[in-house]
Amino acid sequence: MLELITPTYNLHLEFLDLVAEYQQAGEFRMFDQNNLTLIQEDFSTYIQYLENNSQGINLKPGFVPATNFWLVMNSKIILGESQLRHWLVPTLEHRGGHIGYMIRPLQRSKGYGTTILAMTLEKAKNMGLSRVLLTCDQDNLASARIIQKNQGKLTSEGLWENSDKVISRYWIDL
Repeated sequence: MLELITPTYNLHLEFLDLVAEYQQAGEFRMFDQNNLTLIQEDFSTYIQYLENNSQGINLKPGFVPATNFWLVMNSKIILGESQLRHWLVPTLEHRGGHIGYMIRPLQRSKGYGTTILAMTLEKAKNMGLSRVLLTCDQDNLASARIIQKNQGKLTSEGLWENSDKVISRYWIDL
């Protein structure tokens, strides 16, 4: 059984396994160093940080409230994580959008990306959003397919700041 839940201390060890899996795959960028330290040394504070972020408490300048979710199988295996940003600012309109998601490396290519996005879109609709923006690197074909399977329509492309890397922007009506 798959569920989309808010992060919980009860899955502390499972989340540490997820982080280790990203690190072993060389995907260190998934967690900034401050959060990585909290995850490893004070997980309850990390969970509180996520809750505060969802409520807009102590946000960094330029950040918006965002709610994190975990895609969990059988109430014990974390397959991936999504983040639903409550509204957009200019930087998110360029890159980032309303929703970001990731599936742990050993669980990819099993349809979980499509599922986590569909479930997060339902959360966005329940939050009162009528359409959402998602972005991905143009060469990230897997993410583009996931977005398109969830009715994403490519509306524009642009360059990363100080780079020749192209970002694709998709809108999804809810």
